[in-house]
Amino acid sequence: MTREEAEDSRDDMLIDGCEPQQRLDNAVPDGFDPNYLKVYYGKLFPHADIFKWMSYGNDGKHPGCDQSYFGRREFSFTLDNDIYLRFQSFNSASELENSIKEKCPFKIDIGPVYTVDPAKRHAYAQAGENVFTPVERELVFDIDITDYDDIRYCCSGADVCLDCWPLMTIAIKVIDTALRDDFGFNHILWVYSGRRGVHCWVCDGKARRLNNEQRAAIADYFRLYKGNENSNKKVSLVGPALHPFLVRSYIDVLKDFFEEKLLRSQNLFSNEERYEKILEMIPDESITSELRGKWQENRRSSISKEDINVVRWEQVKHLLQSGKQKAQGLRRCVEEIVFSFTYPRLDMEVSRHMNHLLKAPFCVHPKTGRVCVPIDPNHCEEFDPTSVPTLSKLLGELNMMGGLRAEGDNEWDRSSIGKSVSYFRSSFLQPLLKSCKEEIESSYGAKVQQSKNSMSW
Repeated sequence: MTREEAEDSRDDMLIDGCEPQQRLDNAVPDGFDPNYLKVYYGKLFPHADIFKWMSYGNDGKHPGCDQSYFGRREFSFTLDNDIYLRFQSFNSASELENSIKEKCPFKIDIGPVYTVDPAKRHAYAQAGENVFTPVERELVFDIDITDYDDIRYCCSGADVCLDCWPLMTIAIKVIDTALRDDFGFNHILWVYSGRRGVHCWVCDGKARRLNNEQRAAIADYFRLYKGNENSNKKVSLVGPALHPFLVRSYIDVLKDFFEEKLLRSQNLFSNEERYEKILEMIPDESITSELRGKWQENRRSSISKEDINVVRWEQVKHLLQSGKQKAQGLRRCVEEIVFSFTYPRLDMEVSRHMNHLLKAPFCVHPKTGRVCVPIDPNHCEEFDPTSVPTLSKLLGELNMMGGLRAEGDNEWDRSSIGKSVSYFRSSFLQPLLKSCKEEIESSYGAKVQQSKNSMSW
């Protein structure tokens, strides 16, 4: 028996070969274990749903369907030992599923739809008429908690906890509202990255067909945070009035989050090092000297550690917003501080370019073992990254179920990933495909009518 056959046999035994309690205790490690990816891809990964999503209605028999559409989509697989397979393409749902099951990629990335099958790209030119180039791609956003390291004190790097994760929740609220209300997009999928951030897929037809310049313009619409680790002032709100998008974000989301949660959860004024970071954002030495003097004097006062953040913030607001402070540079200083600590920090390059790859939903993150599950933006404050289904948990659940269903049936609806797959199908995929079908029929009808009109001449 080969090593691969032995591992296959061991996986089968894990599911079927022993008593439920033994299976749970003996076989499923914590976190990520590559030996069990084969079981996950075989039993739980929603291959068919990913195919339907990436087909955008072009997998049917309607004469308006583009039968080559899915086959021109790039998939990228990252295998064990960082083996990286770019420009993978598939002509059917079964081809996609069989390749994933065979290769068991540690990560699956999704790229654009090209003019031709990306696997045959070398037969085409890079410029001129017969060109290999991307023609469609979802508008995507990537937000990473590590970009907030200068304003979170509970964690750093890839670590995340329930004190700093709400920064991701706020980013979802701000960006999702703007995409829907300001740009008119409807089909938006938010996905947990599996470790330290969130991804956003905007899948409306008009979003998928944006060129790079248009994508860059939308990314710049959201660009406010412009500082770096050496900048004292990360945000400058200039002009006679704030943009309505910023006003809405501040009033509806950011202000209350900063004052009611972030102040205390990150203890922003609890010591000199932290409050100095805020004082450096105030461009008036007389005000910063007055505040610094107050806080150094009352270091040993009766203000509790729990309340000191709120008290000191109220003192900042009082001095900056009092009647005597009318200078242009100070008028919005309170807002600038709030935006600096709470406004979404996007990876702009991900959104600007059509050919950027992004991790597929329902992958398993190799560092944490957590599944990249969708997040409902309407209830994103309820999302807990520490309770996301993990590979080991899912395998344990399969073991406890005992036995397997008939061929073709899914196991996900009996596992902790079932709720996520159901949400993906009912709240995102079904409305999207309905819209795609209507768009295909409308486009086809217009072409038929145009053909009739031309013949009537």
